[in-house]
Amino acid sequence: MKKLIIILLTILISCAAPKDCCSQDIKKLFKFSTFYAAASGGTSISDVDVFSVTNGLETSTVQTPYDYNLAFGIRKIARFGYENRAQTFYDGTETSWSDGANIGKKSGLEFLFEADIKRQEGNDYIDQNHFIRYVAGWYILKGEYLQDGFADIDYFETSQRIRYDWKGISFNIGASQRLAEPYGYDPLEEWMLDNGNLHYTYLALQEGYNVDVYNSIYTDPSGNVVATSPEIWEEVVMPQMLAEYTEKKRDLLDRKMQQSLVIGFDYYYYKKDFWLHSWGNIMPWHYDDGGEFMYHNYVDGQWVDYSGGLIFGYKLTKQLGTFVEGKYNKYWNREWYDFKCGVNYVIF
Repeated sequence: MKKLIIILLTILISCAAPKDCCSQDIKKLFKFSTFYAAASGGTSISDVDVFSVTNGLETSTVQTPYDYNLAFGIRKIARFGYENRAQTFYDGTETSWSDGANIGKKSGLEFLFEADIKRQEGNDYIDQNHFIRYVAGWYILKGEYLQDGFADIDYFETSQRIRYDWKGISFNIGASQRLAEPYGYDPLEEWMLDNGNLHYTYLALQEGYNVDVYNSIYTDPSGNVVATSPEIWEEVVMPQMLAEYTEKKRDLLDRKMQQSLVIGFDYYYYKKDFWLHSWGNIMPWHYDDGGEFMYHNYVDGQWVDYSGGLIFGYKLTKQLGTFVEGKYNKYWNREWYDFKCGVNYVIF
């Protein structure tokens, strides 16, 4: 994806200069597209006072740094009738759930490249959503990369589908290829005892920790004392050690390709006082290449992945209206979703 972004930016810079090599086709490709970059921030959760009586009364304050969001991207996606572009500028905080639909308002090529560098409640993470979609009369081609740091999901997906329109509903079926870490793999499984408990102390010793049971001194691989009681060792140090070990083991594994059958639909209806936009996808079958870390090994066979979205609005009167919007995704038994609903009443 980094290479794709570099190529895209190179094309943009090249086309900004009056060169003969910049053809009309390239200009048409980026016509009506918008490049944006923005920064926002705000106060995070309040500071917390922590009290200790180990050596007399001691007070410390746990401070949480401010939240921020650095957003930048480029998009060329036709707006649906219900999407109100009231703002003058894109600031990177817009929520356009219709981007997840299989087809856009118009046929042809559409794309989105967006990255957000965030800090929320003291946690740093990156969100990325990039896709290129081409919709023709009878087929759909799409390539997408999604990274949701808050939901801990990261994958690259391509799909090729044939589509058929029937009474305002667009049905599609085809193949999907997803490249992701081996979800389902549990590095701690080999350390589980027959009684279901985890042999965490032995694992800690292998990772370089040292335990002096008689003097209640526990040190990390660097020799620093991290606990002076079994309670601190078990409740504070061990959870951190297990999290670091799990992340390290997963990072050592290569990403796995998952090929699946995909079936989907799209429906769009719009009037000024009523609109309904919905879409959905289901992957009921997945190819098993017999690899050690295929997800089939963790669920004893096949499973079902699915995603969908709904955008509904209804103006009951000139003053009263209601809306429901949301999207839901479930891949490899990992869920991430957003929704909102409400009522508007205009007072004249």
